[in-house]
Amino acid sequence: MRELGPADTVGILRRPGVRARHTSSGLGWERLYLSAQQEQPYRDLFDPAPTHLLILHLDGPVTVRRGRGGGARTRTVPAGGLFLQPAGRALAVELGGRLDTVHAYLADEALRDANDGRPVKLCEELGATDPLAEQLVLALEGAVRCWEPSARTYTDQLTGMLAAQLVRHHGVGGSAVPRPARSGLSARQLAAVRELMEERLAEPLPIADLAASASLSGSQFTRQFRASTGQSPHQFLLRLRLERACRLLRTGSAPIAEVAVACGFSHQEHLTRVMRARLGTTPAALRRAEGHRPGEATYVDSPG
Repeated sequence: MRELGPADTVGILRRPGVRARHTSSGLGWERLYLSAQQEQPYRDLFDPAPTHLLILHLDGPVTVRRGRGGGARTRTVPAGGLFLQPAGRALAVELGGRLDTVHAYLADEALRDANDGRPVKLCEELGATDPLAEQLVLALEGAVRCWEPSARTYTDQLTGMLAAQLVRHHGVGGSAVPRPARSGLSARQLAAVRELMEERLAEPLPIADLAASASLSGSQFTRQFRASTGQSPHQFLLRLRLERACRLLRTGSAPIAEVAVACGFSHQEHLTRVMRARLGTTPAALRRAEGHRPGEATYVDSPG
């Protein structure tokens, strides 16, 4: 699959009154395009797009009018309100004031994957509230703003969670498949996934590649992996990276910056931040410690 970009959007982002702060362009994301920006008031009609659009209002309230003629709807949307535009539909919209937003454009494949391969029809939303969807969009925006290549597994995971939330809570009645009972990976599948993680520990590792090693879809893989390990793929991969970094720091003399990159961290500061959060120490302190034996560190479960 190719990376999603501005050409896959409805066209709002190409308006002259839009000032982008940061986007996912160039990050290689194939199922999501994300953009954070400031929008000036406008009224326009946009052609259908191949992606599903979710807009999160970061401030407000602001008046938004959707549709044309007798079918138009108008709402005053507060901060945290959501605007949802399904793929393949023309959009007539009027924004009544200046607004800071985050746009998340999701490929239809992401929603199908979250719905066990079945088609999904989304509702048109204007001013809806969904705390989980809001937090997922904010987390993705934060990942773009402070991008680190090693976060690829994490952002793929967030994308899948956002797609699943839209399917379950914003789908037209009957389009979502009931979630199957939780079941884990087989021992062979888990071994194949771990082997791939260890082989590509220094690389950005998409969820799709991990899922393929277990012959599963992305959403099936993420659910079954958590059922087997009690962790998300991102948390598990981060732990493997940290364990290898600790071994190299204890047994080798390579500079800390080289150890960090060799273990999949973006730079030395990234390794230091994760090690301090999870182990309560730093790479330099770990290397200086005398008599430290592998396995003495206690892992603390925290975001990576």
